[in-house]
Amino acid sequence: MRSPSRFSKGRRLTMDRPRLIRILLICGSLRAGSTNEAVLRTAQESATEGVEGILYHGMGDLPLFNPDDDPVEGPPPPAVAALRQQLRKSEGILISTPEYAGALPGPLVNLLDWTVGGGETYGMPVGFVNAAGRAAPTGGTSAHASLRTILGYTGSEIVEAACPRVPVHRADIGKDGLIANHEAREEIALPSRPWQNVRCAMTRKAASCPSASARGSRHFA
Repeated sequence: MRSPSRFSKGRRLTMDRPRLIRILLICGSLRAGSTNEAVLRTAQESATEGVEGILYHGMGDLPLFNPDDDPVEGPPPPAVAALRQQLRKSEGILISTPEYAGALPGPLVNLLDWTVGGGETYGMPVGFVNAAGRAAPTGGTSAHASLRTILGYTGSEIVEAACPRVPVHRADIGKDGLIANHEAREEIALPSRPWQNVRCAMTRKAASCPSASARGSRHFA
């Protein structure tokens, strides 16, 4: 009997290997050495088997949102096109953001505004880590309540099991830029189960999702 070809062996191995769940990690702070970025880097490094975290670095390159720069017929600005491409490649989003003046930071709101027109986040599973320190006046609750409102408007699916409250202080960041506290690292790690459960649910309801043209209805005046 003829032995399988190298191609067929490689193909079988590829088919047997579970597909990674790709999660886009978005930090709501542009500050160098941000504790929120350290949280996401820790999540990326601690991701469990079957999950891959990809850190997004382009928030500071996004122009201020202007509907005139996002025509229905025509390309958006390059940085916006790159963001939307990253979103299309991902199966979920994990956000870690500080609270500024009792609300979401402007750059993150700007990023979320740019996701409306493309519709890429419609039905997408989203989690967020509240890493506000214990001394924060509201514990970051106002910012994260606002984030829930925006995500609901864009049609995203909030993964409650991926929304932990993990207070982090700058002193908790090690020389490697990751969270050093072991207990916090375990809470921050990207677990596969919540995302797998949501992916299965989204697959079942995919047939009922609106078309791409209907997802990003533009309600900005």
